[in-house]
Amino acid sequence: MVARAARATDLADLDAAVSDCFACPRLVAWREEVARVKRAAFRDQRYWGRPVPGFGAADARTAILGLAPAAHGGNRTGRIFTGDRSGDVLFAALHRAGLANQPTSVASDDGLTLRDTRIFAAVRCAPPDNKPTPAERDTCAPWLHREVALIRPTLRVVVALGAFAWAAWWPVLRDVYGVRPPSPRPAFGHGAHWSGGSAPALLGCYHVSQQNTFTGRLTPGMLDDVFARAKQLAGVD
Repeated sequence: MVARAARATDLADLDAAVSDCFACPRLVAWREEVARVKRAAFRDQRYWGRPVPGFGAADARTAILGLAPAAHGGNRTGRIFTGDRSGDVLFAALHRAGLANQPTSVASDDGLTLRDTRIFAAVRCAPPDNKPTPAERDTCAPWLHREVALIRPTLRVVVALGAFAWAAWWPVLRDVYGVRPPSPRPAFGHGAHWSGGSAPALLGCYHVSQQNTFTGRLTPGMLDDVFARAKQLAGVD
């Protein structure tokens, strides 16, 4: 896996390699079972059922780091945060911020494009109960590290959606930027901000899960504030 990730010469090459990964038996079994059984509302659709690559601009100044694809979202459509309620909230916010050309993301061929932004996940396969294990996170890390390395020339800020993504970022500092992660690690929180050395700034944001958005823990205004801050740090107009 490490060698396969390192061989990727550009994002298209990396995306193809990610989509053909079978490194984690539990995740492979789950993503394929979900794609075979399907949700009743999508029973006539063909599920992607594979790891989900990143999506967005190759010259991104802002990156959004999530946890993992949703079983009936990205695992169905083949595009991260596409086809589920979390994506509805996220892309609406990106559109308001001027970072997406449309406020919805329903299918991989719906015409959505991102401006100065790339989205990817710490774990590329949909996990049972939306809970990947630490071992699965670490196995998947080379894909994340290579993707960040490929957009490193332009990347200025990373928005971590949730504590899992926040924790997944620290090894990137060491492996991609040669920066020693801070000790102790800064605590995750909505609006948390860390910056240091030559690495991108890191912003914390509550995950756009239904649990957070339906209960009001994360509101549209809170998302707008995070992306306004991200644009400022990235130098995006």
